[in-house]
Amino acid sequence: MSSSANVPFRKHEVEDYERRRYRGLDQKIVHGREMRILRRFFRRIGPGPERILDVPCGYGRFSGLCLGQGLALSGADLSFHMVRRALDASPEPARHSGAVADLKTGLPFKDGAFEVIFSMRFFHHVHDPDDRRRILAEFGRVSGRWAIVSFYRMNGLHGLQRLIRRRLFGKKTKINMVSWSEFKRDLEAAGFAVRKKKALIAGIHAQHILLLEKVRNGS
Repeated sequence: MSSSANVPFRKHEVEDYERRRYRGLDQKIVHGREMRILRRFFRRIGPGPERILDVPCGYGRFSGLCLGQGLALSGADLSFHMVRRALDASPEPARHSGAVADLKTGLPFKDGAFEVIFSMRFFHHVHDPDDRRRILAEFGRVSGRWAIVSFYRMNGLHGLQRLIRRRLFGKKTKINMVSWSEFKRDLEAAGFAVRKKKALIAGIHAQHILLLEKVRNGS
């Protein structure tokens, strides 16, 4: 993952991010919950897919999960150093490749290049609706069938929690929450149908994880 200002992480920033992220109890709970939901989604996809694109891949937090499905993994990120770290830490480097890509300008892959597109904890950093639609359209272009994406649905309690944390601890990260109806319209415009939607922690956390399938022949 790279910053919301579309500036790639530098090497020391990648190291610092990986060291600090998901170390607190609340983030460990988030990580564990994400992994449980994602495993269920992969079981729903079932056997057959051979290639998956993790974008943005960050330092490779989900590499083991993706490779564990028996898939050849490509990781793409705006930051070269994020891609490099994901590859260096890969549990199966022979089935793991990487590329530098700016999602806002397009992905360097052919149409339908991957059976599964995987994008976790990214869209809440995308503040321009037009950027979001362009990115989803690219996912639709390079996906052969499936996509797993997450987004932050409008949630007053989660928004209040983050406001309090900013006031008390000076946390400056801003996240973008959108309504489900708006995000669903964008997904459908990109050619996806929603097969599963799961809240990370219903009523408390704004993150929702979606299993999407490309619409074929109006189905």
